[in-house]
Amino acid sequence: GAEIIGQAQAVLPDDARLAAHRIADVVYEKLTGDKGVFATRMAYVTKAGRRFSLVIADADGEGAKVALASPEPIISPAWAPNGRELAYVSFESGKATVRVQDVQTGGRRVLADFKGTNSAPAWSPDGSHLVLSLSREGGTQLFVINRDGSGLRRIAQSSAIDTEACYAPDGSKIYFVSDRGGGPQIYRMPANGGSAERVTFNGSYNISPAISPDGRTMAYVTRTGGAFRLSVMDLATGQSQQISEANDDESPAFAPNGRLIVYASRSGGKEVLMTTTLDGKIKTPLLVTLAEVREPTWGPFTRQ
Repeated sequence: GAEIIGQAQAVLPDDARLAAHRIADVVYEKLTGDKGVFATRMAYVTKAGRRFSLVIADADGEGAKVALASPEPIISPAWAPNGRELAYVSFESGKATVRVQDVQTGGRRVLADFKGTNSAPAWSPDGSHLVLSLSREGGTQLFVINRDGSGLRRIAQSSAIDTEACYAPDGSKIYFVSDRGGGPQIYRMPANGGSAERVTFNGSYNISPAISPDGRTMAYVTRTGGAFRLSVMDLATGQSQQISEANDDESPAFAPNGRLIVYASRSGGKEVLMTTTLDGKIKTPLLVTLAEVREPTWGPFTRQ
């Protein structure tokens, strides 16, 4: 057969896994035309006893390292587009504050510690700023803040709870969850503020939007009866379908090539991180544990 790649590399033992993943990415791209995600990373939160851990692992679930351990909750990790920083919510100061951590050095800084709760950080595609949910003005509202903590401004005017925001990949729109119509539904609005339009209409409870890198598909969690199930929507047509039969799905995130979704779920009494194809036909467990595992986020192609 034809030679797919012809490359020689000298690697240190510590780099062997990453080198193997990068070679696998080259092969995958040659075979499929899509960039591979073998060399990317994930972050997620575990809870064992009273210890919460922010964990960074390779995209296949191996090579897991604890980036932060705390007796207080850690929630909502979000990779920066540069692949070097993670934003997350920490309760170590006794209230919800947003911090940013350099995953290489471990250095941390407080991004948002305003009056009330500071939650649900999401990076803009260019990494220059983040959208947050803050309760500083009563209720829970959406604000944008520069990556250095300056320039805070409110972008959504409503008396409802607005949270779980994320950017469209071109940075033009923000998708978010709001109960302004009664139960929680997903809306979108211009990224610099403006009027919001409702996106989800099937069911009375739709949360946790994630937008594919090509901007065409939204993954989210819908409640059906008492079950929380992963769903996807074609954003051009508004057509949606459930792609899971489980009862406790949460926190979907797309791979940077848009071909897979990672999410947290439960199976056989155990907590699992799963990946699935967008049609739900091929599901692969990444991590199965008796500890609680929550809120996976898939890092970008850039790895520093």
